[in-house]
Amino acid sequence: MVGQIVKLKQACLGNEPGTLGVCYDGFDLEEQKLFLEKVAFSKELSGYRFMNVMKLSQDFDRGVFNSYLYKKS
Repeated sequence: MVGQIVKLKQACLGNEPGTLGVCYDGFDLEEQKLFLEKVAFSKELSGYRFMNVMKLSQDFDRGVFNSYLYKKS
């Protein structure tokens, strides 16, 4: 679900288990069960619209997700 804050259950795409992230797109239901543990939900981030990887990277670098990822551990 978009806006769901998750923790990796196992290593994925160069990220260690326990790494926090925000769902925006890309994991089907089976992959979600295998890789992700739900931690919290952010109403604010549920409105985030993925446009492309470059924009996502820029948003990450600008700190768009920081307050949600670094206080939920």
